[in-house]
Amino acid sequence: MRAAVLHTIGDEKLDYRDDVTVLGPGPGEVRLRVRAAGVCHSDLSALRGGLPQPVPAVLGHEAAGDVLEVGDGVDDLAPGDRVAVNWLPACGVCTHCRRGEAYLCMTHVMAGYVIPRFTAGDLEIFGMAGCGSFAEEMVVPRAGAVKIDDDVPYEVAALVGCGVTTGVGAVINTAKVRPGDSVVVIGCGGVGIAAIQGARLAGAAQIMAVDTVPARHEAARRFGATHTATPDELSDLQAEVAPEGFDHSFDVVAVPQTLRTAWTATRRGGQVVVVGAGRAEDQVEFSPFELLFEGKTIVPSLYGSADPHRDFPRLLALWRAGRLDIEGMISRRLRLDQAGEALAALGSGDVIRQVIVND
Repeated sequence: MRAAVLHTIGDEKLDYRDDVTVLGPGPGEVRLRVRAAGVCHSDLSALRGGLPQPVPAVLGHEAAGDVLEVGDGVDDLAPGDRVAVNWLPACGVCTHCRRGEAYLCMTHVMAGYVIPRFTAGDLEIFGMAGCGSFAEEMVVPRAGAVKIDDDVPYEVAALVGCGVTTGVGAVINTAKVRPGDSVVVIGCGGVGIAAIQGARLAGAAQIMAVDTVPARHEAARRFGATHTATPDELSDLQAEVAPEGFDHSFDVVAVPQTLRTAWTATRRGGQVVVVGAGRAEDQVEFSPFELLFEGKTIVPSLYGSADPHRDFPRLLALWRAGRLDIEGMISRRLRLDQAGEALAALGSGDVIRQVIVND
């Protein structure tokens, strides 16, 4: 089968091969035909070393497709079923799962760092986060495949698999934004646009979208932002929109400067939500004095604090009702051999989400 293989961290050129074989499915696993794979900024972070990734590797983790084969012990999925991929599947037995914190379970993801998912001749190849959706086929644990209705477009389901769930979930699940609250979203790529839509769904009265690329401001307004600003404009506009500061700030970029911006933009007693996956070596300083007297909370939102088997159907119900625009987030559709081009385009003003489509 075909796949795009990354051999060296930092090398922007992917190796497109047609001699790759997916391994499995083993017991409790599912083999999928990948029909659509979203291109997420986390894929670029893995390529550049911001996120740990053993190589050689097939990148990609936001996907949807059809079940081809199931391993022993999988009796609730069958070949032909349409599924969206949950890249952070819960094991169900670790302490986090038992506490109801399935989004903190690292069992299957960590296994993906040590267990290859593909081979090409004698070459063993890993899959990003144990997935590897920049390929025609992939194998995931049973919990990593969420059955969806046959009429849901693969592209829509793929985006629900990561970006939409992460952004909307950060607002609904993590922050629990209430009607009338004020919100600022820093970073208006795919996840940021999803967070803006989540804030609109939650009934936020003011939704400020912040991005360094002015071309993204128009898109942000189209998806529900009431105000837009560059980082340099934020403080002046904030004085008009939310004079005391915003109730909730969502940092989708997650670099020291943006986290500080989010903190400054938040009112006393408000909430800063870290949505983006920053680099491990980055450091942000806060004094005990400001932490105590500002009364703000900083909370993480890994994968939108989601339970995909619960939240994917909810998000698709909102999409069916016309209240969540997922198709409108798709800026470009590409072939598998354009995966490198798609990664290079991340961050440009005309891109919200790109989808690799396998016919």
